[in-house]
Amino acid sequence: MPASWSDVIAPGPWWSLAAAVGGGLVLLWVTLVAALWVVRPDDLRLREALRLLPDVVRLLRRLAVDSAVPRGARVRLWLLLAYLASPIDVVPDFLPVIGYADDAILVAVVLRSVTRRAGAEALERHWPGTPQGLEAVRTLAGLHD
Repeated sequence: MPASWSDVIAPGPWWSLAAAVGGGLVLLWVTLVAALWVVRPDDLRLREALRLLPDVVRLLRRLAVDSAVPRGARVRLWLLLAYLASPIDVVPDFLPVIGYADDAILVAVVLRSVTRRAGAEALERHWPGTPQGLEAVRTLAGLHD
């Protein structure tokens, strides 16, 4: 029997704490993957989004170098571009459908943030694709006419 409560709740070796934190991160990751699987886009929408990908990457880069865009928004854009170029992803891209979902969600969040700061005109000024593609990106960025 322990002599005091401090003996019962005293932390164990450092590895047990590391295992608990690691287990928590794995559980969080599995939850994220499950949530992305539930809300995954259908194949048609995914194909349409993948067709826009080159134009969206050009848009992000053009916005990132535009000095009229506020500095904080440009920093977010450069960080997003670095994440997209990185081989390390929250959800690996080789997983069918949901492998690219984390990238699409992150792009949408950053575009919404940037358009709040820089305005819809910045999107329209730098969009390299078709008008239909611009409308899809405006929807992605949360801009509704």
